[in-house]
Amino acid sequence: MSLSGRRVLVTGAGGFIGGHLVARLVEDGAAVRAFVRYNSRNDRGTLDWLDPAVASQVETVLGDLRDVESVTQAAEATDVVLHLGAQIAIPYSYVNPRDFFETNVLGTLNVAQAALRAGAQHVVHTSTSEVYGTAQTVPITERHPLEPQSPYAASKLAADKLMDAWHRSYGLPVTILRPFNTFGPFQSARAIVPTIVSQALAGGPVRLGSLHPRRDLTFVADTVAGFLAAAESPDAVGRTIQLGTGVDVSVGDLVDLVAEVLGRELEVETEAERVRPAKSEVQRLVSDPSLARTLTGWEPRVDLREGLRRTVEWIDANSDRFRTDHYVI
Repeated sequence: MSLSGRRVLVTGAGGFIGGHLVARLVEDGAAVRAFVRYNSRNDRGTLDWLDPAVASQVETVLGDLRDVESVTQAAEATDVVLHLGAQIAIPYSYVNPRDFFETNVLGTLNVAQAALRAGAQHVVHTSTSEVYGTAQTVPITERHPLEPQSPYAASKLAADKLMDAWHRSYGLPVTILRPFNTFGPFQSARAIVPTIVSQALAGGPVRLGSLHPRRDLTFVADTVAGFLAAAESPDAVGRTIQLGTGVDVSVGDLVDLVAEVLGRELEVETEAERVRPAKSEVQRLVSDPSLARTLTGWEPRVDLREGLRRTVEWIDANSDRFRTDHYVI
């Protein structure tokens, strides 16, 4: 099923991946409705960073995932729902877990019910590799035990199981998509790559938490291509599919790679406030993307070094968007 000419709702459209996804959908000829969390500033997140010619083709709806009425209205007359909206900052989930469960679980319930009412032909629900916890077997397949180690991960797993149950109980045509650590332009400094890059470009020491955890980093253009491949594949309905590269790198090694891209050495300082609780830190995440390839034909195309080069270039051109003198959880 091609998405060209289809009416597509994107929740979380003002987020990092959401903004890129909206732009790609417009490019591909979809009729896009973008659901963005309401705020009195009329701030539409990354949608405000898109080319005005692209943004002008998007119907933007302000609301809140926790508000059943606004979600129901946003989903009306849509063919495909791409559900990316979520509360996502892991460190903040230790401080305010209730917000994560209300947004990620009850919000997902509202999306599932609204999609059913609208008769959506396909729903793609965004999961996270964090639901696995530290890898017990490598690489991680979709059959790996689910051991969430943070309030954020627990809320996302609850949302995954809700979507799976709605598929089994009500026939909701849903695919659960599980990206592994997406990075690239538009991403905020809450994530590891822009944290390193923004501090490095500012010229000071790079302040980090633990340096030994390992992550499978996927460039955002590849993640977006994975969403489209899943949404267009009837074989993906009722399945959970991972998006990753199958290669992992430690935080410490990532610093070295950024240093290579910049052409200079970087000084690293460890800050206690950036370190996760010992039992909550996920030590290793590395995917097996073979099921995505089998069911949808998707494969990552941008390697880590090239992705870092593009990310450094964007952050350097948008340094005013980053506050490197203050750690925000």
